[in-house]
Amino acid sequence: MDSPAGRYGLPDAIRSEWTKLSTVRSTAWTLLVTVVAAVGLGALVSWVQATHYANNGFIDRATFDPTRVSLSGLLFAQLAVGVLGVLVMSAEYGTGTIRATLSAMPRRVEVLWAKALVFGSLILVVGEILSLAAFFLGQSILSSRAPHATLGDPGALRAVLGAGCYLTALGLLALGLATVVRHTAGGISAFVGVLFVLPVISDALPSSVSVHVNKFLPADIGVSMLSTQPTGTAFPPWGGFTLLCGYAAVALVVGTVLLRRRDA
Repeated sequence: MDSPAGRYGLPDAIRSEWTKLSTVRSTAWTLLVTVVAAVGLGALVSWVQATHYANNGFIDRATFDPTRVSLSGLLFAQLAVGVLGVLVMSAEYGTGTIRATLSAMPRRVEVLWAKALVFGSLILVVGEILSLAAFFLGQSILSSRAPHATLGDPGALRAVLGAGCYLTALGLLALGLATVVRHTAGGISAFVGVLFVLPVISDALPSSVSVHVNKFLPADIGVSMLSTQPTGTAFPPWGGFTLLCGYAAVALVVGTVLLRRRDA
């Protein structure tokens, strides 16, 4: 149960969470990994695709999506974002500082939602900057040997903006899972399971079943959001994003309930 209300409110909690998030080394390191994965790997994939484009067959050329190619690094960056989302909550449980946090801010709901607001805002800004950087760098690499895109092409701007939104929703899902689990290794394992293990399990099912299951998984939602062309039976990009936001909201709501009921 929540303690009696103190003199601190949500704005104070937000300032406190920003101070904590911006001063710990884990934030800087995970964001650095996110930058390298999103921009660096996106550039590498773009270079490989540009190099081999001349050898592609008719089908590969017809389905070539330069926007998705340049944004492919964000599908690796999502792991770093998830790890940071877990650490935002689990690190305090690991060090025991969660007790001091809840003592200073007895309204536990405000603690969690302040974390979500600060972390979500940070990832949204970083994600949009990185997606734009990856897009422009990737297109400059592709332009010499393969078809390339501009933000004015159909679906390109939506994919670039959607990439940052996708990372934000995934990060909040990780934060919710960490609040439920309260352990760094357990939170990361849960996030990795949702993102990478569930697709493997689904693919092991009969194709008539897996084709319907996969479209509900975050991995397929991410591919759909980063693409300008339809991706099989996946949900439309913003429809899938709405579903992913629902997953994150459920995780955060369950985490809120457990945070209020359990001892620190």
